[in-house]
Amino acid sequence: MSEQKISEADVAAFCLGLPGAREDYKWGGIRVFSVAGNKMFAVLDLAGAGLSFKVADELFLGYCDRPGVRPAPYLARARWISMAPPYPMGREELCDLLQRSHQLVVRRLPKQLQVGLLM
Repeated sequence: MSEQKISEADVAAFCLGLPGAREDYKWGGIRVFSVAGNKMFAVLDLAGAGLSFKVADELFLGYCDRPGVRPAPYLARARWISMAPPYPMGREELCDLLQRSHQLVVRRLPKQLQVGLLM
């Protein structure tokens, strides 16, 4: 039995449900999810071009070797990956990675800004 896939609307709802997350539209209609004002943790292209988010440094190359996953344009040096819909992983794995992306960004914030954002 295959794992349930996740839609772009589900991705957006999940991202906005993370502590302190907010949404902006930048660069001509790209949906950006950030925390602490302007620290991005996920980017969703409304034209269906894909979803990008940060992964741990030690996992970056492993994810880039997976079918349907590639280094994110302009953000690969910061260890971001990108994938086009339908996403090449199930709901549980993708939500876990989005939560981890959020937490990677939160942990780089000054300690006083991390309060209430750590999970």
